[in-house]
Amino acid sequence: MNGSKRNYIDHLAGWLNWSRFIFALTLTFFLTSILFPFYWMLASSFKSFAEIGERHPVYVPHALRWDAYGELFNPADPRFQDFGRNIINSLKVAVPTALIAVILAIFGAYAIARLHFKGKNLLLNSILIVYLFPGVLLIIPLFAMLAQIGAKVGFEVQDNLEVLILTYLAQTLPVALYMLTNYFRTIPDEIEQAGLIDGCSRFEVIWRITLPLAIPALVTVGIYTFMIAWNEFLYALVFLNSPNMFTMPIKINTIYNAPSPHPNVVMAASTIMTIPVVLLFLGMERFLEEGLTAGGVKG
Repeated sequence: MNGSKRNYIDHLAGWLNWSRFIFALTLTFFLTSILFPFYWMLASSFKSFAEIGERHPVYVPHALRWDAYGELFNPADPRFQDFGRNIINSLKVAVPTALIAVILAIFGAYAIARLHFKGKNLLLNSILIVYLFPGVLLIIPLFAMLAQIGAKVGFEVQDNLEVLILTYLAQTLPVALYMLTNYFRTIPDEIEQAGLIDGCSRFEVIWRITLPLAIPALVTVGIYTFMIAWNEFLYALVFLNSPNMFTMPIKINTIYNAPSPHPNVVMAASTIMTIPVVLLFLGMERFLEEGLTAGGVKG
């Protein structure tokens, strides 16, 4: 037993050098920096208020208390938060935003990548410049514009999830166009020309040839735009006033700023909000890797 232990130590000592030691130390530091906040958030959701408020940090809760989750989802709880409604509101906003952004970006990005017209490079750069503007600069003109349109057409701007989706498209569509344009340029033009020679129309070429080859990019853009709408706070704070219409970020902010503090409930709600995005990234990792790397290569 001691001999096998020594052999293992000798093997490890022979494999380890300064460069590998520094790499392992750096990797450990970054993994700890990334994973520890998620662990702290999850662990704090099971802590009592006394454990969270202790002078010395409690890294492991003494028991798995589900009180915070009960307050979020149990109608019998005296502090029932009805968090399920907020999850549904976030889904109603994030899923349509991602779908509409991908569909619109397909046609816009394909036109920029394949069709020849004057000023298309200027158009693409202008779209990216719009995305670089901070959201706080766009929210006032967007609100004023939509309020005037709503007054003429006859719809309310506030507490309207459909209007919120339109505002999210102002943030997600530019980056979706830019990412898909770069990816479409990596697809050989000869493949599409062969389809046109065989009698396919331009729309048939897009549907039968281009889109199947661009699935990694479409998945990447869809997840990215979904994540933006899922986590967005500022626009939802301005356009939503009724608690029944709050998305999850607004609800979490409301719980956090309540007169009586509920830090464990805030951590529980944040955990529920984070898990779907993490699972989405892990499940679509293969598409994400291919979509992000191939889109950065100029065809």
